[in-house]
Amino acid sequence: MIPDSFAHPSGSSGVSLNPIPNGPGLLVSVKTGLGAMEGQTPGGGGLSEKPVPMTSGPGLSSLGAVFILLKSALGAGLLNFPWAFHKAGGVAPAFLVELVSLVFLISGLVVLGYAASVSGQATYQGVVGGLCGPAIGKLCEACFVVNLLMISVAFLRVVGDQLEKLWDFILPGSPPAPQPWYTDQRFTLTLLCALVILPLSTPREIGFQKYTSILGTLAACYLALVIMAQYYLRPQDLAREPRLASSPSSWTSVFSVFPTICFGFQCHEAAVSIYCSMRHQSLGHWALVSVLSLLACCLVYSLTGVYGFLTFGTDVSADILMSYPGSDGVVIVARVLFAVSIMTAYPIVLFLGRSVMQDFWRRGCGGACGLWALAEPSGLWVRMLLTVLWVTATLTMALFLPDLSEIIGIIGSISSFFIFIFPGLCLICAVSVERIGPRVKCCLEAWGVVSVLVGAFIFGQSMVAAVMELL
Repeated sequence: MIPDSFAHPSGSSGVSLNPIPNGPGLLVSVKTGLGAMEGQTPGGGGLSEKPVPMTSGPGLSSLGAVFILLKSALGAGLLNFPWAFHKAGGVAPAFLVELVSLVFLISGLVVLGYAASVSGQATYQGVVGGLCGPAIGKLCEACFVVNLLMISVAFLRVVGDQLEKLWDFILPGSPPAPQPWYTDQRFTLTLLCALVILPLSTPREIGFQKYTSILGTLAACYLALVIMAQYYLRPQDLAREPRLASSPSSWTSVFSVFPTICFGFQCHEAAVSIYCSMRHQSLGHWALVSVLSLLACCLVYSLTGVYGFLTFGTDVSADILMSYPGSDGVVIVARVLFAVSIMTAYPIVLFLGRSVMQDFWRRGCGGACGLWALAEPSGLWVRMLLTVLWVTATLTMALFLPDLSEIIGIIGSISSFFIFIFPGLCLICAVSVERIGPRVKCCLEAWGVVSVLVGAFIFGQSMVAAVMELL
């Protein structure tokens, strides 16, 4: 399921990463240097006068920021949108929920840019901690780690599903015949993690991964085109008419699309760093960037959801690629593209989670003595230990999860913190230190409260539904 210039929240010297966590669409630039800027005292002037963290280099153009945000959102969440349309009860209710969510999604991005200019921080967690206090900042860091952990599980689950279909294509046979032992996911996925993913995840810096976002974006666009073409061409294997839901089964089923929307559109962790990297750091430019990128992303997601749902109806799988036969050549290409892009995106997500855990280690062992004091968080042994633990934990959870749908609800519920709750809190805290008119201040505070309440509702509803499915 982040470029957000990810630096050590403590401000210590270390690795600064541009994370974009939502799936294969990831763009990363890694450099060694100082961490995020220390908090600056918010002033009372206009937005253009605020102290905004500046990045080295010529700066990012508005068009470049649009593409980076688009790349950060287009990813593994694309596979789940047809299934979300089915769960919502059809195209009309799912599309309505998506449009309503789009208002909050764009609002959250604009608010985060504004909050970054007020706080003077360069990372998402830095902005939250600087405006809302250290306690909320630590909660943000904890949610960050858990969210990345669940995204890693979803990545491995998607790769496992595609490997299963690829083996069906390579070793065709009648369904009753047992497959060879080496095609079992428990073997293939474990071997893949040990030979490919783990070596890619161990380096201290992963600057060589910075071009993987291109592959992820191509895979997402290719998949959308394939789904549309398959609907109109309707190959022999898909000749039968699908059963379409005419209306939601209940009013609560409409809300089941929220976790998928949060999982698919979660590029908000990247917002702060992208805004701070822009050449023209104004709220107007940033609002335009947010609108254009999310509208383009919404178009791709909507086309995939609509045509995937119309092709398979109520029989659509949580992973749309699993609904297609394993012998279709164009779908095989889509499987390979997505599997490779996810395998290269997983190390970036792991790097982000490991960076936060290294900061936890640094703060926890700051006054320790003995062996704990000798264990440098960025050193080889600690880095290897955290990497192996991360890969082992996510692999174990991925192997025990029978279906991708069981993890989407958890990821979507946690993502509501980054999309709704934290931006709402930042808006409330930011306007409290700004010299603005009482009516404007009241309206902004009201919108912040609404955003927090909507986020809390989505978190509660999605998490309860996800836990009930797991049970």
